[in-house]
Amino acid sequence: MYEYIKQIENNLSKEDREFLKSVYAPRVVAVPPSDACRSMCVTPDGEIRIYGALDKKEPTDVGKPVYIASRDGGLTWKTHFTEEGTLGPATRNPRTGRCISVYPSEFRPEWKKSIGLPGTWAVLNDEGFDDKNNRTVKLTDRLVHVLKLPYYLESCSRWLIVGEYTYPDHRKEIVTFYSDDDGESWQEIAMPKAAPLFEVKPPHKGTRWQQYSVEPTVVELSSGELVMFVRTSQDYYYRYRSQDHGTSWEGPTQTDFHGTITMPVLQKLSDGRIVFFFCNTQPMPELDLNTVFPPLGADEVNGIWEDVFTNRDANHLAITADDMRTWQGFRELFLNELRNDADFRSVGGRNSNDKSVHQAQMLELPYNKLLVHFGQNVSARKVVILDLAWLYEQEREEDFRLGLGNLSTQMYLKSNLGGFHGFSGHCAYNRTNGALLVPDPAGNFEEVLQICRVEDERLVYQKQGAVWNFPASPQGRVEVRLSVLGSGVRLSLSDHWFNPADETVAEGAHVSLPITHSEGWMTVVLSYDTQAGTVFVTAGEQRYELPLQQTAPNGLSYLHIQTLAEEEDPKGTLIKLLKKSV
Repeated sequence: MYEYIKQIENNLSKEDREFLKSVYAPRVVAVPPSDACRSMCVTPDGEIRIYGALDKKEPTDVGKPVYIASRDGGLTWKTHFTEEGTLGPATRNPRTGRCISVYPSEFRPEWKKSIGLPGTWAVLNDEGFDDKNNRTVKLTDRLVHVLKLPYYLESCSRWLIVGEYTYPDHRKEIVTFYSDDDGESWQEIAMPKAAPLFEVKPPHKGTRWQQYSVEPTVVELSSGELVMFVRTSQDYYYRYRSQDHGTSWEGPTQTDFHGTITMPVLQKLSDGRIVFFFCNTQPMPELDLNTVFPPLGADEVNGIWEDVFTNRDANHLAITADDMRTWQGFRELFLNELRNDADFRSVGGRNSNDKSVHQAQMLELPYNKLLVHFGQNVSARKVVILDLAWLYEQEREEDFRLGLGNLSTQMYLKSNLGGFHGFSGHCAYNRTNGALLVPDPAGNFEEVLQICRVEDERLVYQKQGAVWNFPASPQGRVEVRLSVLGSGVRLSLSDHWFNPADETVAEGAHVSLPITHSEGWMTVVLSYDTQAGTVFVTAGEQRYELPLQQTAPNGLSYLHIQTLAEEEDPKGTLIKLLKKSV
């Protein structure tokens, strides 16, 4: 199953090998021609491909079908036009060489000619990705969407295909198929009940897009057990399990991983470790959708569609070496480069509804590297390479000499909401900068972060904030060097990302404390121990202990700083240093 890694390595020149070995922190290597989901694959000769289209004006446009290809382990890419009738993205059986892809019949126009409508089909080819002698096997008369590439279980020579189906009344359900004869025939499996729906209760004033269980991702543990994570409208992902290679499933149960209406992706590595891609983000509290302007339609008000997404601008990676018993990392892989843009909704056009960094595919590379294709819309999606050792780091420091690229500081502008109203940016607010870098008052030509409050009727929320990720750990020491000039700030530690302007953080974070004054520059130290459930605080001459408000099974990984000002406070608080150590 992982023989492709050796083939990729064999294709590398000496210079390529040295370059790939040198990659450590996430490095952008391409802008892919498609939103991440099921478009990336590897050919038998080690060529990495990402299929998609150029010149799309609308999400439903076909555009010009292409794929970008890399023959040097993802370091460089070339665009090729796709020949009509070739297989497209697929998974290869390492034992028989058969390549299998899967399509709902409206996905590619050329399939309509050969397989008709309606239905969802497995497409088989024994010659390779560029061969046109395809055979099709019908999976179901229904149109199944958000399909992942077929997943091959070497332990039992079984193929799995997972996706989701939407009923006319907008209910969704997971759809699972398996084949024990190398794709010649398929059995559909009835899945257990879906995850619970979102319930409106404080601090929420309206409903969310009701997601049930959707966008499944599957991985096989060393024991042979299958684990499936799914996207939900809850604050967490949910999990299903199978002890019989996918013939039957149990669940769902809530996981410890934060994610609301965002895609989870599990990827098993050749040494048995498992990497988890997820957003690890908390959206803003839901609005009363009967009061927004312009008025929204019934679909948004009733949770059939979303009004606005505020949790798709960060994505994360975690890794486990013991079959999901313990996890490490929880590091931000990437922050949306558009997160502060005033034209967020329209930038890049409507080649895709979204402009986020959620959704992904992953691929293991030689030398302990990982290639990740993520995001939606040509203006936001990326392909990056990183060294998996980066996920095991324990410390981080930020002094702003490299700007604000590692922080979330965005503020939201009152915008047209709703899913398909003009250049929607898939239900997103336009943005502006909140906290900014200003000259250090010492006149030393350094810059410091200023968090204040500037009243602006164009803003949805008024309180500025800054959000900073550090490697997760059960025990740690977080230092903040600050100078209070105005109303002060609230410091909060958490295991997931909150919006900078979210005023409910004090209730949702693991610990939260106000800092209202300082004599010049002061270092605040938060020494936390999640196993003991305590945080010891040092702030100038003050020393005290606080309890954690909730458990943190995977440790803490976030610092949230927000102004305490309840009215305009242009001076605010200055931040010179953020540091996490163990």
